[in-house]
Amino acid sequence: MHDVPWLSELNRAQRDAVTHEEGPLLVVAGAGTGKTRTLAYRVAYLVATGVEPDRILLLTFTRRAAQDMLSRAAAIAARSGSQPHRVWGGTFHSVAHRLLRIHAKVVGLAPEFTVLDEGDAADLMGLARAELGLAGGERRFPRKRTCLNIYSRCVNAEENLAEVLPQHFPWCVDWTEALKELFRRYEARKQQRHVMDFDDLLVYWAALANHPRVGPKLAQRFDHILVDEYQDTNVVQARILQGMRRAMPNLMVVGDDAQSIYSFRAAEIRNMLDFPKHFPGTTVVTLEENYRSRMPILETTNRLIAQACERYTKDLHSVRGEGPRPRLVTCADEPAQDDYVVSTVLAHFEQGVLLRNQAVLFRASHLSASLEVELKRRGIPYQKYGGLKFLEAAHVKDVLALLRIAENPRDELAWFRVLKLMRGIGDATAAAALNHVAEAGYDARTIAAFKGPVAARETLQGLGTLMHDLLSSDDLPAVQLSRVRAFYEPLLAGLYENPEARARDLASLEQIAVSYSTRQHFLVELQLDPPNSTSDLAGPPHLDDDWLVLSTIHSAKGGEWDVVYLIHSSDGFLPSDMACGSSEEIEEELRVAYVALTRARDHLYVLWPLRYYYRRLGPSHRHGYAQRSRFLSDAVVETMDQETHGIAEEGLDWGLEEEERMDIASRMRSRWD
Repeated sequence: MHDVPWLSELNRAQRDAVTHEEGPLLVVAGAGTGKTRTLAYRVAYLVATGVEPDRILLLTFTRRAAQDMLSRAAAIAARSGSQPHRVWGGTFHSVAHRLLRIHAKVVGLAPEFTVLDEGDAADLMGLARAELGLAGGERRFPRKRTCLNIYSRCVNAEENLAEVLPQHFPWCVDWTEALKELFRRYEARKQQRHVMDFDDLLVYWAALANHPRVGPKLAQRFDHILVDEYQDTNVVQARILQGMRRAMPNLMVVGDDAQSIYSFRAAEIRNMLDFPKHFPGTTVVTLEENYRSRMPILETTNRLIAQACERYTKDLHSVRGEGPRPRLVTCADEPAQDDYVVSTVLAHFEQGVLLRNQAVLFRASHLSASLEVELKRRGIPYQKYGGLKFLEAAHVKDVLALLRIAENPRDELAWFRVLKLMRGIGDATAAAALNHVAEAGYDARTIAAFKGPVAARETLQGLGTLMHDLLSSDDLPAVQLSRVRAFYEPLLAGLYENPEARARDLASLEQIAVSYSTRQHFLVELQLDPPNSTSDLAGPPHLDDDWLVLSTIHSAKGGEWDVVYLIHSSDGFLPSDMACGSSEEIEEELRVAYVALTRARDHLYVLWPLRYYYRRLGPSHRHGYAQRSRFLSDAVVETMDQETHGIAEEGLDWGLEEEERMDIASRMRSRWD
């Protein structure tokens, strides 16, 4: 071990991981055990001990996570006179894009290829679906988003359609042959127009990494590869790593098999469970010292996850000591559950816990509907995680489509989106305009000469002028975006409501562009790691700038709060009745419950209503009775304090004398005398 003074800041297991010398390393990091800290110190240690920063690759699932780790690593390394500024860090998709730009010819890519975000990929799937006449038939064909999900599942899990449909999309089995034809058409359209979707980025990188001649050279590019959230990787990502580490075994992966909850995105838990088989000679280090939750919460979560059939054994213990036991609250119905949550939130708020340090979690988004009504009624601000992402907002997509045309004039979707913003232009006219540009060798400037509808001719000429400006200069992306806004914002008021807020979004987009040096880099990075929300949907700010957090469990992964309320903890909701078809699905639902409970730092409330009402067909008095979640076994409940809310006390006699009590039983018997 090298003499690096700041290693004393780590606990023993973290230090073992950080100072590991050679060969594959699996770090099993329990919830709240400091995995980000461990990765940051590992990067700093490698640089401090002589590894060149640009020969280190750090792979994460968000760009922000990579930036956070690298900024921490820089601060740590600076204390020993090192600077890891040239470390390769980013998401799998962003690194794939960077490598494919360098090696495009090897894998048969056009140098000018552009990347579709998920929304654009779905639109392209929709165009192919319409071309084949699969929309509007007597039987409803799967929607474009469903088709894209099926396609993505096949690609990322490396499974054929006949395997995927019965297991994951059984209602689509009758469309097997039509879906094959649709996916062939979708692939053809992408390749003809030099566009790639997110799945392509991984597939092409995997091919590059496993190329017999280029693969070994690519692998030699990095001395060390570090991967975060390894339990969330899919089969293609695992194959990428196997290709990148064929001759150079220095691979460190960090993850928690107990938090593998993304199988619907083709994440494969076996990547982590079988890591020592995939990479012989693996050293396994387990992080069990929890810095987040108090010990009573960990006693509950340890017992909960102990029910898993196959896992890496870890017994988390807290450095924060004792605290209140988690509470299991049985409520009469949903209104009683809502009342308990709101009253307890306000009680903690009065005790000094800010609203934003409290979170209500649920398995599915619709389960918070009645709670949201109660929060509004009682004037409690809240922020619900989920909903429309920044790049899904129509006005943002419009502006980016204009830049995408300048980057890749063959981008059919971008052309259709921009042209149909203009008065009098529909699908047929847009197709004619695109043919006009194609006949001119895909010179985007020639759109000005297209004889479109009279109402659109001035705008078409303006579009041609804009394309001339964008293509004839090497201005920075922020300057180009300013020109795009000058063309687009006069159209905004006629296209959408609330144009002022939307214009502010575009100004924000221009500010984001300031940090990029090329249009290509700006477009790709924005699509691969987009902002979370858009101001026109956020509503007015609150004066106290505080709000309660509402979140699905999947969106809450990675977060932590002082107080956590898990609602609807009953069978049918957790586990979801849509995810009980196999033992593997139920195991994943158990991990979903574990993720929810391990978000709590100080206080944990687990609630379930005895009665719930059916709302699928609108408001109704029809109701059913729930059962406590099967995951809350007797052994788990032993670690919790139990209470009821909204349920009448059993045996209540109102203090009546014996002669005042009614004998209904004798009346019932006597009626038959």
